[in-house]
Amino acid sequence: MVCIPCTVEAAKFFMYSYFQLLIRNTLLGLAFCIGITIIVFITASDYLKQKQTEHRQLIYFVISNIVDQRTINDNSTTNISTTNMSTTQNKNTNYLKEVELFAETINKNDKYNLLSISNAANETIFNYDNYLDHSYLDPKKKRFQFYFINPKPISTLLTTPRITIKFQLNSHTESIFILQFLTLIFTCTCVFIIIASYSSFRRYKILFSGVTQQITKNTALQSLHHNASSPEQVIHIEPLTQLDNRSRFVQFFENNVIQGSLINFGVLTITRCSELPTINQIHGHHEGDNYILKVAEIMKATIEKYPSGQLFRLNNSDFASIIPNVNLKEAEHFAQELTKKFNKYQQDSALDSIAYTGLVYFDKSSPLGELLALADTGISIAQTKHINAWYSQKDIDILQNKNASIGNQNWRQEIDSVIENQRINLLVQRIEPNTGNNKVYDEIIARFLNSNNEMLPTASFIAMAEKLDKIVAIDKLIIETAIDIITDKNTLNHSYGITINSRSIHDDHFLIWLERRLLRDTNIPLKLIFEITEDGLQQNLKTSKRFIDMIYRVGSRLTVKSFGVGLTSFKFFRDLKPDFIKIDSTYTRDIDEDKNNQYFLRLMVDLAHRLSIQVLAEGVENKQEKSTLEKLFIDGCQGFYIGKPEGL
Repeated sequence: MVCIPCTVEAAKFFMYSYFQLLIRNTLLGLAFCIGITIIVFITASDYLKQKQTEHRQLIYFVISNIVDQRTINDNSTTNISTTNMSTTQNKNTNYLKEVELFAETINKNDKYNLLSISNAANETIFNYDNYLDHSYLDPKKKRFQFYFINPKPISTLLTTPRITIKFQLNSHTESIFILQFLTLIFTCTCVFIIIASYSSFRRYKILFSGVTQQITKNTALQSLHHNASSPEQVIHIEPLTQLDNRSRFVQFFENNVIQGSLINFGVLTITRCSELPTINQIHGHHEGDNYILKVAEIMKATIEKYPSGQLFRLNNSDFASIIPNVNLKEAEHFAQELTKKFNKYQQDSALDSIAYTGLVYFDKSSPLGELLALADTGISIAQTKHINAWYSQKDIDILQNKNASIGNQNWRQEIDSVIENQRINLLVQRIEPNTGNNKVYDEIIARFLNSNNEMLPTASFIAMAEKLDKIVAIDKLIIETAIDIITDKNTLNHSYGITINSRSIHDDHFLIWLERRLLRDTNIPLKLIFEITEDGLQQNLKTSKRFIDMIYRVGSRLTVKSFGVGLTSFKFFRDLKPDFIKIDSTYTRDIDEDKNNQYFLRLMVDLAHRLSIQVLAEGVENKQEKSTLEKLFIDGCQGFYIGKPEGL
């Protein structure tokens, strides 16, 4: 889990300052004001066009009435005297003056930018042009307008007599209203920006403070619960299997073997559930718990045949049995019975393997630490033999010889054989995107076979390959095999994720080999996503950056997996900017019930999305977990509920 100081550091690192929020909100406010301004101007322009059209009808109606009235008067005068030429000229003069007087009257209130009236001879009766009127330059007479919203001048024509009227309305009143409205909008926006920035800043502080408080509270509650529980349960009982734990095991050995008189000798066995990490990853933690419970049930039933036998759970994957006052030969029957029951369980469950057992004889002079080391060596040897095998470690001097290790030697031969004969089986597990817009990939999972084509315990195989400096060769084998299969099956329409060990990314020779191999086919790198653990990247930041630069240079992508379990600096994460981060399964397990992890994921997703990084979740086991992760805006899910591994 991410430690509290680390989370607080991340929150402070990515949290907006008040100044940053002010800039962000100012830009949003500016965009809003520009949008409102454009809408207002377009609306005003349409309004003025409609107003000018209606005004044309009004002018046409008024001038038509003037002309009609003058025509009636002229006709009555004509009846009295039709021969007087001077009288006719006076009539025309009066007619023109009346039209001109009307034009001057309607223009007094500065309604027009342009008003022009002309007769049939194209002689100007009246003309006013606001743009050419020098008196308009007088500040006292100047009228404010947004000229670009004014409609184009329009004309209307009277046929009898022929009079042409051309005009354009003045937009002074509308422009003043628009200016006042936009000023109000701008002022309100500025006030809102300041208030919103302050509110957002407070909300971010409250959010991150709340996350920290929840974590602290949860830690305190766990501590309180720990202290309030019965000492016997907390100290000596393992909660899942209800077996005595490692503390009780050490106490029992000291009190009853070293110091007691009832046990003088016996056999110690260590049984390792070597596939537990693989089961947790592929089938989910729920299946992993069921697997451990079933192994515990088998071991309880088997050790019941030895009345004084004791069974303990030392850690996640190891069980210890103490069979007092029996020799190694007799204890081997116990191991054989375990193997028989493990084989039956394996057939019923379709698992690759169940567990391996190492046996070692002890007496009162045997240090517990040496016994555990000898039993561990026995497990290493058993894992190279056959599925669910056991091995009796009889050479108690093996720990004294630094150059001799039967377990290591057997593993070295087995690993060399796998590499030489390419005994590897690649599976693929689907990652399901939570929305149609998200583009994710399928993860390639490697399994290794012994000479009998039986599955070797994957976790132990990888651990021993690291220990014996064979892991780089194993990574090369996985990559080479994956590329060959993808090319042969022509599955370039899919993207695939390949996990690379941290040892490899810090190996200069491996980086050179990988770059050359990827450049051999330019289409392959575009379809590969290399998965690196968060802890592996942190081991050497310089070489990690060199590896990442090479990956991006050839066109591949990067996933930081097991994210959230060991990050110490979010600055490197920001500079790294991977394409994906895969949240560790400790966060996704029971996420629908764990409010603290929901706080964590909400924070992680928010930070990642700000950097355009997609967030994936592994270990998704049921519908409730998937639904909760979707609500937290996780981009993709992987796990037993989503899909089981299938052949590549």
